[in-house]
Amino acid sequence: MKKSIYIFIFTISIIAVRAQQLPQYSNYMVNDYVMNPAIGGTNNYVEGKSNNRYQWMGITDAPRTYILSVNAPTKNLKMGLGGTLFTDIVGPTRRTGFYLSYAYHIQVAEKVKVSMGISAGLLQFMLDGSKITLHDPGDMVISNGLQSVLIPDFGAGIYVYSTDHKWYAGASVPQILQNRLKFFDNTTTVLSRLATHYYASAGYKFNVGENFKIEPSTCIKFVNPAPLQFDLGVRGIYKDKFWLGGAFRYLDAVSAMVGYVMQDNITFAYSYDFTTTNIKKYSTGTHEFMIGIRFHKAEDTGKGFRTK
Repeated sequence: MKKSIYIFIFTISIIAVRAQQLPQYSNYMVNDYVMNPAIGGTNNYVEGKSNNRYQWMGITDAPRTYILSVNAPTKNLKMGLGGTLFTDIVGPTRRTGFYLSYAYHIQVAEKVKVSMGISAGLLQFMLDGSKITLHDPGDMVISNGLQSVLIPDFGAGIYVYSTDHKWYAGASVPQILQNRLKFFDNTTTVLSRLATHYYASAGYKFNVGENFKIEPSTCIKFVNPAPLQFDLGVRGIYKDKFWLGGAFRYLDAVSAMVGYVMQDNITFAYSYDFTTTNIKKYSTGTHEFMIGIRFHKAEDTGKGFRTK
């Protein structure tokens, strides 16, 4: 079974020309910057966040994703700067990336801003051939050693939001360059390459009494030729400190989530995915943990803060 899983993972990760290549995030509502560079600097404080996702627990060498991100506004709140470092591990493959981002925010109405952002960085793909068992041990198409390739990457995004952070809508396009991946020197034809992804997200906070808010949201993802995928989520927020929520991811999972903001500067969030596909026969679900720290808060200018 383990050999079969490795061969399957290798096939979908390296041979596939176009497929869903970027990892899933259940806590997209509380760490949306990693999906859209235009979100950098929308809050008036410096914030760092760490996501740790353990997918399909119970399956050997299932996907694991670790993300560290930081973003902040400039002093005049017109620009946002940030960076992201991540590692995504699937069986014998490892994808590591580092991005820097820049966003420019334009006031288009009394309480409405539009932000446009770009990101640029490097991606390293690694393949451990010693973890792959071939049908023909003498086949030289894959070596038993560690293979790697380093390529540049770019992304872009746009984000429209109210300055009191009551609502937002955005779209982003990562992996614009569609670079090809060549792991082996003896390969003459390279089929594997990065596929451009398309993301869109939106959310709105409804006040329910003095202390409660309800926030429905959605995140839509598309990459050709995979089917359109979307998340529908909702959070119930109490005093901007504590929330409970849930989400439905089409053709994938149902999520439950909880979060807490401690001392106005430390955010904890956790989600658990109940898998709805046939993988549920072999997996006990997916865990995702997030912690965020606000390092510095600018003076309150009346623009408000977000519950993140």
